[in-house]
Amino acid sequence: MVKQWLTSLLLLLITSTALAAPPAQNTAGYAPGDPQVCLGCHGATGMKPAAGILTTPHGQKGHPDSPMNKQGCQSCHGPSAQHLSKYVNGKPAKPTVTFNGDATPVDVQNKTCLGCHENSARSHWDGSQHQFADVSCTNCHQVHTSPDPVLFKETQKEVCFNCHKDKRAQIHKTSAHPLVDNLMTCSSCHNPHGSPSEAMLGKGSVNETCFQCHAEKRGPFLWEHPPVQENCSNCHQPHGSVHTPMLT
Repeated sequence: MVKQWLTSLLLLLITSTALAAPPAQNTAGYAPGDPQVCLGCHGATGMKPAAGILTTPHGQKGHPDSPMNKQGCQSCHGPSAQHLSKYVNGKPAKPTVTFNGDATPVDVQNKTCLGCHENSARSHWDGSQHQFADVSCTNCHQVHTSPDPVLFKETQKEVCFNCHKDKRAQIHKTSAHPLVDNLMTCSSCHNPHGSPSEAMLGKGSVNETCFQCHAEKRGPFLWEHPPVQENCSNCHQPHGSVHTPMLT
């Protein structure tokens, strides 16, 4: 009887310990010592400095959703033990996933980011104009830098203008939305991660986007001009015009 009781107690202790223990992480192919080993070469200076990530949400080890709380740098760059142990043409072998280059296909780069950032704001990324143009997340975002320029009104437009150079010229015309004064920015009207409406607008149509600020134009009015009901851009050039008020 005592033997049976001791056996049951032992089984209970083993089961309790197994349930309480955290799940073991798969370390196959991962370089040890991340991020300290990584920052030994990629610190504040030197080859491709990356120490700035420690000042960003991605680098907060105490946050449960932060990559640094999981596999460190290799949460995004993939298991990359070969980066420390192998050399190709006299240079360290590349990490499994690299960004801002053609070593890793753009869709693989973006899937790495969307593994954590796939929410309602990015639900229309697949099929969007940026996705079809092979734009990678790191073409716009600076993960190792704080603050990320694309997230702030004062600096976001310059990131967009790297590709949309014609819009840079238009916002400096005599009649334009106040992007120059930093009172609004590109994402005030557009969702760069994709949208079901034209030109990746944040709302369902051009007019609904305009009515966010120009609510007095929404109506309904007793007498309405059909082109206005159809599309504000029939008469106005939203990025700037030489005619007041932004008339085409």
